[in-house]
Amino acid sequence: MNHHHILLISQHPHGHLNPSIQLAINLTRVGARVTLATTISGFHKLKSLPPHHNLSFASFSDGHDDDPNAAKSPGYVHDLKRLGSENLANLIQTMSKTGNKITLLVFTLFLPWAGSVARQLNIPSALFLIQTATSFSIYNRLFNSRDGIFTVNKHIDSNNSFSLKLPGLPMFKQGDLPTFALPNNPFFADMSFVMQQHLQFLDENPNTHVLINTLNGLEHDSVKSIQNSVVVGPLVNSFSVSIDQEPYFQWLDLQSDKSVVFVSFGSMSVLTKTQKEEILHGLIEFKRPFLLVLREDDIEINELNKKVGGKGLIVGWCAQTKVLNHRSIACFVTHCGWNSVLESMVAGVAVVGYPLFADQTTNAKMVEEVWGNGVRIGVGEGMVVVREEVKRCLKVVMGGGERAEGIKKRVEKWKKVAEEMVEDGGSLMLNLKLFLESVH
Repeated sequence: MNHHHILLISQHPHGHLNPSIQLAINLTRVGARVTLATTISGFHKLKSLPPHHNLSFASFSDGHDDDPNAAKSPGYVHDLKRLGSENLANLIQTMSKTGNKITLLVFTLFLPWAGSVARQLNIPSALFLIQTATSFSIYNRLFNSRDGIFTVNKHIDSNNSFSLKLPGLPMFKQGDLPTFALPNNPFFADMSFVMQQHLQFLDENPNTHVLINTLNGLEHDSVKSIQNSVVVGPLVNSFSVSIDQEPYFQWLDLQSDKSVVFVSFGSMSVLTKTQKEEILHGLIEFKRPFLLVLREDDIEINELNKKVGGKGLIVGWCAQTKVLNHRSIACFVTHCGWNSVLESMVAGVAVVGYPLFADQTTNAKMVEEVWGNGVRIGVGEGMVVVREEVKRCLKVVMGGGERAEGIKKRVEKWKKVAEEMVEDGGSLMLNLKLFLESVH
């Protein structure tokens, strides 16, 4: 096998970096040397990681070095393409001059210009999907240059609802599609621009591999529809620190097996006061112990814990992967970010999906109607879920009965698939080895 030096570039939000870090580690395990790079504004997240053999870190400027929230501004993608392209090329050339020649560039979804930089420098490249193959298939159906729904209908009325059918999958209504890909979303113009660039690059470079963070058989038709696809999942965080003595782990240790409702909405979701109140009341009225993660200040969390009493525990942060694998966890109420859904599958925990934005809506649809490992909460105006709906969904998953048993069987199925993929000699490492051997 060729001894590759891979440059893997990612944007800096945790949802992008976490799977990128794990992919980088796995690539080193099959013999590659990897440099993982992100924007200067997010570089501190990499510098804080424990050292790992054959893994190093670098950064490039996106023109917003002092603003880690720049990506939330519409139009940012144009700055990123213009300045990122120039600075990425400089980084690659500088590394080459110092004896660290790059032999393969891997770039995450939402960085399509990186492929063009690699082509200009005569370096092979691969696209890394940090979302599902299904989401990417939806983007293709909406934005491809031949018959994409929004390409053909450039002036589509965002008030008119529409549905979308993909091979082997149920009908996707408008509320099931990634929110940023809808015309009435403020990020629609950016999403259109980025996805059209991705699809155009793949059309012009048909030998480019597409690495997909998914499980074998989980998205069969969607993976099959992507040319040169390579399944490289499940990419679940293995950079865990010794935190078992944190108070919330001590609290979990006191709970019965499969008794606790774990509630967490990721690093970017922001709940309104009404959303938090309804969720909290639903949890209290369900009368099962719960661990609720809310990104509030310590004073507010202390006040909420007094209000909850002994019915549950509220914390400002937790080690999600380790919590999901704790024996006491019965189900996971989540925003359905792809990393969180995949972590729940690996841990063998049923999902109650409360999607808020981006691809979360699509993931929640798949959880309930395709993968069968959970249910999706119904929401009202302003994405608010009422406490009765919270209790209904928890009862479906935890209350016994035929549907709960069906969910349990599907949860066990996907956990077994994940275990077989990551074991010694499993398909995860084999796929990576074959991929690297094919790159010249």
